[in-house]
Amino acid sequence: MAIQPKTAALITAGVAVSAGIAYMVYFDHKRRNDPNLKKKLKKEKKKAQKEMKKAEEKVKSTVLQVIEQVMNAAEKEPLPTTPEAKEKYFMEQVAAGESLCNRGEAFYNDAVLPFYLALRVYPAPMELIMIYQKTVPEPVFQMVINIMALDVSIRQ
Repeated sequence: MAIQPKTAALITAGVAVSAGIAYMVYFDHKRRNDPNLKKKLKKEKKKAQKEMKKAEEKVKSTVLQVIEQVMNAAEKEPLPTTPEAKEKYFMEQVAAGESLCNRGEAFYNDAVLPFYLALRVYPAPMELIMIYQKTVPEPVFQMVINIMALDVSIRQ
């Protein structure tokens, strides 16, 4: 008596599925009970956490450097005195900041200075901050706010 092709295919498929399940169960058991694997995973997790802390510290130091550079550059920059000159200066600085923001995230740190200088000559800074909040990318806006808060605290 010969086995029908359909039955042979079903038996082959059943054996293949059973072998796959047995393979998965065996290696899952081996993985769960391997003490070296657990140690390795702990080490990798600690390493990843250290790298995250280093990256955060690097970002903070970069932000502080940018703030310091902008504050120094803003102190050296002479501000116009006449209303017409202030308006022209404001428009130039906003245009420069927008063009830097449009070039991409790599230029966000450079865009902070023009936006801050424009804020310094604007007659109603709170209104301009509201406009910045809606139009300027979030990282640039946060930096401008931080610089403004630092400037206010220094002046007091």
